[in-house]
Amino acid sequence: MNETANRARAVVDLAAVRANVRALRDRAPGAELMAVVKSDGYGHGAVPCARAAREAGASWLGTALPEEALALRAAGDTGRLMCWLWTPGGPWQRVVEQDIDVSVSGLWALREVTAAARAAGRTARVQLKIDTGLGRNGCPPADWPELTAAARAAEAAGALRVTGVWSHFACADEPGHPSITAQLDVFRQALRTAESAGLRPEVRHIANTPATLTLPEAHFDLVRTGIGIYGISPSPEVGTSGDFGLRPAMTLEAALASVKRVPGGHGVSYGHRYLTPGETTLALVPLGYADGIPRHASGTGPVLVAGKWRTVAGRIAMDQFVVDLGGDSAEVGDLAVLFGPGDRGEPTAEDWGRAAGTIGYEIVTRIGTRVPRVYVDSERDGGVFGVHGAEEAHETHAAHAAHEENGTAAGTAAETESAANSTTDLAVNSATSTAISTAPTNAPTTAPTNASDTATAGTADGDTALTGGTA
Repeated sequence: MNETANRARAVVDLAAVRANVRALRDRAPGAELMAVVKSDGYGHGAVPCARAAREAGASWLGTALPEEALALRAAGDTGRLMCWLWTPGGPWQRVVEQDIDVSVSGLWALREVTAAARAAGRTARVQLKIDTGLGRNGCPPADWPELTAAARAAEAAGALRVTGVWSHFACADEPGHPSITAQLDVFRQALRTAESAGLRPEVRHIANTPATLTLPEAHFDLVRTGIGIYGISPSPEVGTSGDFGLRPAMTLEAALASVKRVPGGHGVSYGHRYLTPGETTLALVPLGYADGIPRHASGTGPVLVAGKWRTVAGRIAMDQFVVDLGGDSAEVGDLAVLFGPGDRGEPTAEDWGRAAGTIGYEIVTRIGTRVPRVYVDSERDGGVFGVHGAEEAHETHAAHAAHEENGTAAGTAAETESAANSTTDLAVNSATSTAISTAPTNAPTTAPTNASDTATAGTADGDTALTGGTA
């Protein structure tokens, strides 16, 4: 590790992001693709991942918050860009001035964006959202005729243009769930109502990552892919990442801070929920829940150390946790790999999700600001850093997968294509990232990003432009 990442680092392979976008585009060849980079790119770094996605042909970017979309514009993105989570009094005028599509789910939002457009002297780009059954944001079907009629009136007055009609699935990650067909029926009816009101949107979209992978009838004009562009499967029911040619882009690793021999019966971490079964070697991993490692994975979280899978011994603390190496040896400074693609033996984010009773989305997104992001490009730089002991580790990963199938273990298995009208360089111009080089280098550069109770007993108890997309 270099001096700026000597404790821990999250290595993000931008080539994997590009490859994942291409694989997802192949799944929906008749639709455009939106790369969702909300929450700082699901913890991977919004601006570097946005650039990689644009290079691979993503014609749209999407964020939840307007501030996230504005940060992409500040970093130089000039392509189609949408944000959708608004509250009254939001930065409507700034977003309109930056030619960012906004989502409107009700008359209050339509009034605010119309006023902002008039103040800005520009035509706002508005996408109307219909609640087809998720029960979160979106206009209720009963209010949809009124909203579409009001939007058409504002469009006729020149205040805005309705550029999209969209919705979001509740259970697309559960293939065959009856709500999927029901939501599609509501969505199609909403499109007919919008057309009857005189609206002619550029894009109609409802497909998220699981729908992109499994529901071609839901692709319409645009698919919105979030977790898939980072190489993580949306759910086991849909399939594994490998089933769809996706590769996890993030590897989380840390240097061991302590290695020592202790006698049998020695308590480990708070509460002594783990007692060593005999004389053994303990290794200290300097990552904890302040870094986003879930405390709920105490006693269950998997880690690759010294070529083998280990399990967190005792409770995960704020800054650190312990693994029991048994009769194996390691040295201070050796790498512990918490998760990565999984094809070289290390655990995956999905493995940590199962260990913590959550999902892979949360595991990668919650990795905090104390963990620098290190950007590599395995296509251009010749490899991914940080996974050691590959052969032995691969065998260990396979053994864990076999055990899980039998119900006996908690661990498990496991061209750059430029968008039209794109620019070339990248700068990270936000509080959550620092500039990184876009050219291949021998040494990685780092950029910090945004962050985000139970314990189990042990065995004894920069300023260049971001790539723009097509208009």
